[in-house]
Amino acid sequence: MSQLSKQEIVDSVPQKGFFGHPKGLFSLFFTEFWERFSYYGMRALLVYYMYYEVSKGGLGLSEGTALAIVSLYGSLVYMSGIIGGWLADRVFGTSRSVFFGGIFIMLGHIVLAFPGNLSMFFVSMALIVIGTGLLKPNVSSMVGDIYAHGDNRQDAGFSIFYMGINLGSFIAPLTVGTLGMKYNFHLGFGLAAVGMFFGLLLFVITKKKNLGLAGTYVANPLSPAEKKKTIKIVGIVVVILAILIAIAIPTGYLTLNSFTALIGILGFAIPAAYFFIMYRSPKTTSDEKSRVLAYIPLFLTAVMFWSIAEQGSTILALYADKRTNLDFLGIHISPAWFQSLNPLFIIVFAPVFAWLWVKLGDRQPSIPHKFSLGLLFAGISFIVILLPGLMGGTDQLVSPLWLALSIFTLVLGELCISPVGLSATTKLAPAAFTAQTMSLWFLSNAAAQALNAQLVKLYSADTEFLYFGIIGGVAIVLSIIVFFISPIISRYMKGVH
Repeated sequence: MSQLSKQEIVDSVPQKGFFGHPKGLFSLFFTEFWERFSYYGMRALLVYYMYYEVSKGGLGLSEGTALAIVSLYGSLVYMSGIIGGWLADRVFGTSRSVFFGGIFIMLGHIVLAFPGNLSMFFVSMALIVIGTGLLKPNVSSMVGDIYAHGDNRQDAGFSIFYMGINLGSFIAPLTVGTLGMKYNFHLGFGLAAVGMFFGLLLFVITKKKNLGLAGTYVANPLSPAEKKKTIKIVGIVVVILAILIAIAIPTGYLTLNSFTALIGILGFAIPAAYFFIMYRSPKTTSDEKSRVLAYIPLFLTAVMFWSIAEQGSTILALYADKRTNLDFLGIHISPAWFQSLNPLFIIVFAPVFAWLWVKLGDRQPSIPHKFSLGLLFAGISFIVILLPGLMGGTDQLVSPLWLALSIFTLVLGELCISPVGLSATTKLAPAAFTAQTMSLWFLSNAAAQALNAQLVKLYSADTEFLYFGIIGGVAIVLSIIVFFISPIISRYMKGVH
């Protein structure tokens, strides 16, 4: 398809029909709802499935290994978004990428639904990594596509979309998590596969009527010569990687520790390379180059924020299982249920924040100020969770209210960073790198979880106070720095507020 203008895409989308927003937001809202249901349902069980004994249906890995693998998996999920963004921008377009991604995710959950060994577990993880890389950044890019430049509904639209993400994330641990923890892990994983099937079905049925031309074009298509060259390079890289892996595993060079170190390097090297490529590209205008520079400190702020936020499925999941009194007010709480608190709080408060940004209009805080505020709350959330250990020692079970308060504090920060970051990314992205810049946003999460794969090794009952205190303190200091340099960042954003 020939290149389309932004206005042609917007004109093809019904502009009213979903809470005063373009009708396409309905399709994208519920597609992402079911994708997040499947992803967070699986993730609510993942760490427990790995470290629970084989007699309890788990894989019997050590807690430390399980925590590191979950962080590595999360990093790879978001890292794969760069490939998904590139394929959308240069080969498939965002709509087809979303569809293919959903297929891979569903297949990954189906593999998990059948009892198997560690090898089958890694196969399922690989399928979900590929699928999420194709779907996650591109469905968010399509939200940006359905709004015209300067449409003041866009920030609110992303907040509504973000609420859809969290509706799926809220329901998943209560259903998939309960089924997996109470009855059988594989039944839970099977329910996650069913969720992704519903997401795919809804997307296919509604996309033509609701989304118009959004997602159907290829932003920067490969020329015939580039296609040949790309296929050749990919083939060579695959062969080389296969040879290196075949040599490294038997000789002991490829271990969990060495792989963790490699992902840690890639987590920061890949986004650095992408910033360089976008900035140096002849397709990037001078104003766009300035916006790329403005995006760098926002990206680093997001890395620190997600480093704390993503420990909800690792350190805080372990804390819920081992350190929390799960019998509360006559109810026995499943440790998986705590992972529903984050999306529950977002569902309640996302509309409030969406209304607040629209109400304030031009008087609302700038994007950098919102980021600094978000990181501040994240740091405070870790200070909150260290308090019960400080007051009562680390050998006593603590009230679940402490964990709930920590998660609530983090959510206040998340609502200042996550939907705002999605919207800012679509505004600051160079035209030739639209989907890839959205992938770069998700790389902030990849870098954070690559960092976490190293950090989680430092956590234990003996280091609990230092662990939460140092990470929380660093986040608070960085938030103050970002606040004071916000005017400089805003100048480089060249008219984007």
